[in-house]
Amino acid sequence: MPDIVLATLNARYAHASLGLRCLRANLGALRERSVIREFIIGQKTEDIAERLLAENPRVLGLGVYIWNIEESSKLVSLLKTLRPDLHIVLGGPEVSYETAQQRIAAAADYVVTGWGEVSFAALAAQLLAGEQPPARIITGVQPPLPTLASPYAEYTDEDVRQRYLYVEASRGCPFKCEFCLSALDKTAWPFPLEPFLADLETLYARGARQFKFVDRTFNLKVDTSLAILDFFLAKLDAAPEDPVFVHFELIPDHLPERLKSAIQRFPPGTLQFEIGIQTFDPEVQTRISRRQDNARAATNLRWLREHCHAHLHVDLIAGLPGEDVTTFARGFDTLVALAPHEIQFGILKRLRGAPIARHTEAFGLQFNPEPPYNILATNVIDFATMQRLSRFARYWDLIANSGRYPRTLPRLLGDSPFAHFLAFSDWLYAGTGQTHALAQERIVRALYDFLTGVRALDADATGIDLAADYHAAGGRSRLPFEPADAAMPAPRTRKNTGATPTRQARHLQQS
Repeated sequence: MPDIVLATLNARYAHASLGLRCLRANLGALRERSVIREFIIGQKTEDIAERLLAENPRVLGLGVYIWNIEESSKLVSLLKTLRPDLHIVLGGPEVSYETAQQRIAAAADYVVTGWGEVSFAALAAQLLAGEQPPARIITGVQPPLPTLASPYAEYTDEDVRQRYLYVEASRGCPFKCEFCLSALDKTAWPFPLEPFLADLETLYARGARQFKFVDRTFNLKVDTSLAILDFFLAKLDAAPEDPVFVHFELIPDHLPERLKSAIQRFPPGTLQFEIGIQTFDPEVQTRISRRQDNARAATNLRWLREHCHAHLHVDLIAGLPGEDVTTFARGFDTLVALAPHEIQFGILKRLRGAPIARHTEAFGLQFNPEPPYNILATNVIDFATMQRLSRFARYWDLIANSGRYPRTLPRLLGDSPFAHFLAFSDWLYAGTGQTHALAQERIVRALYDFLTGVRALDADATGIDLAADYHAAGGRSRLPFEPADAAMPAPRTRKNTGATPTRQARHLQQS
């Protein structure tokens, strides 16, 4: 039986927790007395508790995040009821700030805030030795990165075969965007490059083909970026029939020619960039301490779309202090014109500890007091309008980001993408009262009715485009408005071509 169990509730099975693996790799002599146990949100709390208690651990380290805080709180309460002697230690971003105010922190025995590798190992050693730690809330020690043990050997063969592997070439962020916890970092610290590349080589040799880099600023240091890109390009050149898929977060206004040349060499389906625009409004950018050259960012996005095969997933945030619907719509339309593959329409959240809270009074920010702490209203966007924007975001994900409507979407967006999609969103919700459990055939029919009935677009042309989109996405039944003489497509056979970027993006949004 292990003395230490490291556990968390992931958003999906496909995610493998890098944080737990960092902790276990750095337990030193205690590593062999520990195990990692991962669960998924939505699992019954009693079942998780039963599996954990069957291990009979003395120390439980639990990773707590915004997506699992509610279920983690229930789990801790249940475990302390059943095993009051079990030492429960919390860690993770959700409990690293405003710690004393949280119910889960009061229920647990200890909390390690911030970096956990060194401090959790020291705390576990004290607890297993029967010593009394000096405090319940422990500020995590931040060691030099070269002194940390690499976590990648902690990925199991099952992880390598079936899950997305998270890796980090650097930790921290030099930028101060106030909606992000990385605003609290002093800078970005790189891991030693050669050992990191050796770790990638080992993972690749074990069969890993999908890598998500969690670095906030992958292209900050171009020499390092190029070395990593060259590593993956060499693998693609050596085995094009067995491609890798790599995901990076990219700074939008920093794309020198050397980096462009490397990016251009990646074939389709192998490279994805998550790019944070967040807002195009210069006043809002200044207000939230976001440095961004909008003209250069737009130029770079246009170049990426036109001159490389990378899949582009670009973020915008609604509800930032002082940004009203008009300015947000203007930025949204600007981004649509740049034609990224996906636009992640996000609603501002008040992450615990993030500096965005300093604008609460001046800009009337009203946040949901429960996770995920989403903005409910501001002094320029009332609650009803924010609800409309939230529904817009959900429908946008179902329709635009799904990749299922390449012919129909341009018809729907027209020359005023935000206004036209908001009108459709309002109409769809008025008719269905739903934002979830909408089958594809129902969405297709709704699009047809809206475009032909409300927008009065040509019925025959609209029907042909919608039917083509529907069948290309795998729809098998004939649609009511489909021409009777239209040939039904042959059944599709699935071919393993490596990554499917549009679906990848959906699964990679845990962070």
